[in-house]
Amino acid sequence: MSRFAGRSIIVTGAGSGIGRASARAFAAEGGRVVAADRSESVEETAALIRADGGEAIAILADAGAEGDVARIIDAAITVHGGLDVLFANAGISGGLAGIFEQSAADWAEILRINLIGPALAIRLAAPHMAKQGKGAIICTASVAGLRSGAGGAAYSASKAGVISLVQTAAQQLSGSNVRVNAICPGLIETGMTQAIYTMARAAGKADRIGWRNPLRRGGEVAEIAHAVLFLASDEASYVNGHAMVVDGGLSTSHPSARQEFGRTAM
Repeated sequence: MSRFAGRSIIVTGAGSGIGRASARAFAAEGGRVVAADRSESVEETAALIRADGGEAIAILADAGAEGDVARIIDAAITVHGGLDVLFANAGISGGLAGIFEQSAADWAEILRINLIGPALAIRLAAPHMAKQGKGAIICTASVAGLRSGAGGAAYSASKAGVISLVQTAAQQLSGSNVRVNAICPGLIETGMTQAIYTMARAAGKADRIGWRNPLRRGGEVAEIAHAVLFLASDEASYVNGHAMVVDGGLSTSHPSARQEFGRTAM
């Protein structure tokens, strides 16, 4: 397949996990990728793409810093002659801490990366896409942004914000032919969730990973990448302002320990 042949594509948080899988998938379908991350592992992502015969450059950047976001976008336009797709994927988890366990500084940093970052990406990228007459922006949200029980307080709030952000942006870009959507992954084995997987395996409970969703398993980064590529493609030309859930059915219920002030009860 070559759904993205010759198209200029940015992927943030491309140093590992969902970002790396998506960057490689875009390149495998002909995309010319700008892979960005604040970790030097992004260089490895670009090298893997080139080794597979694809086209990619790597940029070390902070997706929550306006100057860095502008630099990423300028690089795509300068090197590839435009910008067709932006996957604003970079994010941090902040752990599973509750409202009473996270400081204002914790909240500020999580919101800076997870919510302000995508907002900056949309604000700076959309005008270029609108000038071209077409574009697709995908932001990484989470099932934790749909309702409680799937993440820490600040993380969940930031991802709920992303879902609202793409809805608002889609409306404010009316008539531009620039689509803005979100992807809401469930439990996926990435750097953010590695501790969960490692503890389960060490305890001999690997078969319990993902048991709370109807498919009774965790997801793979490739499964999220497939959904991202769909949202970015012409096949999704009438999908806009949408939060696509890819979670094995977890969010149909979101079962979790019931929280009571001062203690946790089942």
